[in-house]
Amino acid sequence: MKVLVKGGAGFIGSHTVDLLLKKGYEVRVLDLLQERVHPFGKPKYLPSEVEFMQGDVADKAIMEKALSGVEGVFHLAAYQDYMTDFSNFIRANTLSTALIFEIIVEKKLNIKKIVSASSQATYGEGKYECKNHGIQYPEGRTVPQLDKADWEMHCPVNGCNEYLKPVLIDEAVMNPFTAYGISKEALERVAHKLGRRYTIPTSCMRYSIVQGPRNSFFNAYSGVCRIFTLRIINDKAPVIYEDGKQLRDYLHVLDVAAANVLCFEDSRADYESFNVGGIAETNLIDYTNTLIKVAGKNIEPLIPGYYRYGDTRHTVSSSEKLKKLGWKNQYTLEDIFRDYIKWVNEQPDVKDRYDEVEEIMKKQSVLRQSKSSVKL
Repeated sequence: MKVLVKGGAGFIGSHTVDLLLKKGYEVRVLDLLQERVHPFGKPKYLPSEVEFMQGDVADKAIMEKALSGVEGVFHLAAYQDYMTDFSNFIRANTLSTALIFEIIVEKKLNIKKIVSASSQATYGEGKYECKNHGIQYPEGRTVPQLDKADWEMHCPVNGCNEYLKPVLIDEAVMNPFTAYGISKEALERVAHKLGRRYTIPTSCMRYSIVQGPRNSFFNAYSGVCRIFTLRIINDKAPVIYEDGKQLRDYLHVLDVAAANVLCFEDSRADYESFNVGGIAETNLIDYTNTLIKVAGKNIEPLIPGYYRYGDTRHTVSSSEKLKKLGWKNQYTLEDIFRDYIKWVNEQPDVKDRYDEVEEIMKKQSVLRQSKSSVKL
């Protein structure tokens, strides 16, 4: 079968391409090669046997060419950042999804399955439990709360205000509050509703924090592993936001590629959304100390009281639904760090860019400092 991988030169896309080729698929890649992510053009890790097209996934003429002659689609292209250009999220993530179905229906294309990249961000602040009021899906924390360095979630029920206990997030309730999360929720609704209406099977993958080789150095969104690794190997202290006790789940990009291909091939995944999560919850202090240990450094992280407006407090996904299809995590947190550090050390341009990214986020009022903290 010939398949199209949109965003196939990117982080998750390229590893999915590798696995598809290994399994005998013929692969076409469409990628914009956006300079913010690919400043040096088409990456060398993209295999020569791939049919490569450069172009915008929201351009109808380009998408018509890209969809011609393929039987499956991996919609992995995405706009990801913490910036405030909200319309770009909708255009790149949601409009581009609708365009796939528009072209398939207009051209009567024989597309057997579409797998789309969604995100844990569709859950917003996630799932919690109040000792008085049970399960809650609270909205994000307010600026006045964060300015007081009151990091934990409070019960939203009027008159309660008790601290909430985080609960593993299942697939039941989406409640996004960032432009990125909203665009991904809309992507899923477009994919599943139009997929069912026109009998085009779809699967949407809600990734937790994906890490590993090929994660771009060059954009603010590309993650704590990239940011902290570049500082640590340059003998600089990583800067932890909030108090470092926030919980997350992290997973290796190879586990994500395996989940993508599994759901493409398994009809039990049709018209379903799946969490693709890490092995266990990890707080940011433990995460950082493990990375420092694997890197062989002796550095103390900084915790200056910064917070990134729009970040969630605790988000840890349950992957039980996906595991019922036979998927499981193959890689530990230490495996992620070893693989990523090895890849970083092979790259020609590994300078620490944290300061310039920090300045951009401060100017956009994304990165702020609580009034209860002491400035460095």
